[in-house]
Amino acid sequence: MAERVDAGERGSSPGDLRRPADGSPADIVTSRDNKWLKKFRAALRGTGPAAGEPIGVEGPKLIEDAVRSGLETEALLVSDSGERELERILRAAKESEAGIPRSRILRTTEKLFAGVAGTETPQGVAALFRQPAWGFEDVLRGAPMPDGALRGEPALVAVMAGVQDPGNAGTIVRSAEAFGATGVVAARGTADPWSPKALRASAGSALRLPLLRGVAIPVLLAQLKMARVKIYAASAKPGDAAPIGQTSADLREPAAIFIGSEGAGLPPEVLHAADAVISIPISPAVESLNAGVAASLVLYEASRQRRKE
Repeated sequence: MAERVDAGERGSSPGDLRRPADGSPADIVTSRDNKWLKKFRAALRGTGPAAGEPIGVEGPKLIEDAVRSGLETEALLVSDSGERELERILRAAKESEAGIPRSRILRTTEKLFAGVAGTETPQGVAALFRQPAWGFEDVLRGAPMPDGALRGEPALVAVMAGVQDPGNAGTIVRSAEAFGATGVVAARGTADPWSPKALRASAGSALRLPLLRGVAIPVLLAQLKMARVKIYAASAKPGDAAPIGQTSADLREPAAIFIGSEGAGLPPEVLHAADAVISIPISPAVESLNAGVAASLVLYEASRQRRKE
């Protein structure tokens, strides 16, 4: 199915490879010290890629989503159990501009695949993708339509300011896409939305939605002010803020919604710069909401207000 990948391209010795028993033209990686396996292990078990490093994606559905989103594939790793998923991934690649180079389709054993996978029950297929180059303007205007046209909707940006749990970070990105946000910013000190756990929690949204990582909060606040985007701080203390849905929280205009850490909430500089502080009415018996749940509710309210226009 795939063209032969020679040892020189992988930076590996010939002893790392053997021919498949069925005589197909693809080589099988047989050494855990293979250069590509090391890359997959780091990407699939890490806390997110540094600048220039690939995004590690595991599982056929997420890989197919990434390919359809136009991300450029660095390598695709397949074990015997993942062969049945390969055809649909390659079909999706044919329909995308980037595609998947046949020379970067690598095969390995079930044991070695399990050694690089980041899940307890590996699905036999994983991929490395180049990071998309999103900028601040992309976060404000959203991803282009399939035909390349701009969406033309008011900016709606979900900003995570210190959200620590990767599952919460992924949930927020997923809700952001579901409720029509134009982009997401993971400020410095926030769990990486491109980490394996966050990617799974986002169900692929982090591969499609314009996203910025590691931005310093003072820089972001200045950029939003210059772009005339209203800053809304979501507070965990209902008594100190206006409940969402009131006129003080008009989320139909260009807006950035800041969600703070699960424990400490938002930094003082965000609260000071905010155009309004908003909250979600909850029972007095409950101290606060999970960050992912709180962000989802506020993003839903923004979507509700905008649909009523």
